[in-house]
Amino acid sequence: MARFAAVGVVNTATFYGCYLALRGWLPYFAAYTVAFVLSMTGSFFLNTYFTYRTRPSWRKFLLFPLTNLTNYVVTSVGVYALVEWARVDDRVAPLAAAIVAIPFTYVLSRRILTRPAGADGSPRAEGLQRADGPSRPDRPARAT
Repeated sequence: MARFAAVGVVNTATFYGCYLALRGWLPYFAAYTVAFVLSMTGSFFLNTYFTYRTRPSWRKFLLFPLTNLTNYVVTSVGVYALVEWARVDDRVAPLAAAIVAIPFTYVLSRRILTRPAGADGSPRAEGLQRADGPSRPDRPARAT
């Protein structure tokens, strides 16, 4: 969870920096969307290598946006509601909306990035990879 939080901080900073840079050239919602896609790509690689310590694959890369679809919907509705209805500054609204989406993103990204596909391409029910490495048959798994 600590690694997920660290990646979240880096990802949020990347998103917010891109958003502010693009805001001068694009309407706020277009800037928000472009910054979201850029930071989502970075988030995939950081979460794959650092958070869950798994190998990236095209399958995971293509499924990862699905984990962020919920995040995008929750934060988009939040940004729109905060800016248009609550009159919150459009520079602050994305940060406030992102806080609400954190638990959803964690659960979905963990599920996608730590479950390899079965032979038929469907998700295979397999134990989640532990932070201290895979279990060994000669050593009982520790409770996490």
